[in-house]
Amino acid sequence: MKKLIFIFVMMCMFSCGDYIDKPKNLLDKKVMSEILADLALNNQAINMYPNKNLEAGTRFVLKAHNVKSEDFVDSFKYYVVKQKIDEIVDDAQLILLKKDPKAEKYIKEKMKNREGNQPILER
Repeated sequence: MKKLIFIFVMMCMFSCGDYIDKPKNLLDKKVMSEILADLALNNQAINMYPNKNLEAGTRFVLKAHNVKSEDFVDSFKYYVVKQKIDEIVDDAQLILLKKDPKAEKYIKEKMKNREGNQPILER
């Protein structure tokens, strides 16, 4: 009986591992934040011109950073599972604020106006 319990405990110890394996071509956090910042700008262009096909913009962003789409998706999934995506998104926001300093004032005004109201629901 002791052997059976020992085997069961050992199986439990060795079965605990990562949910996801590290991708071969894992992108650096800095590169991921730069790509996310550029994709956010591209997303604004898509919102401004809703009837246009602007998928080429996404491909251009990835090509500008010399990144394959599969590598980006795999890295994104990895960072989400490892719960490191918040750091990357915060860095991307800082990059966007450096590109457009006026955006910081706009964000502060929106946050001030929202203080008295109910929070906006996020998807």
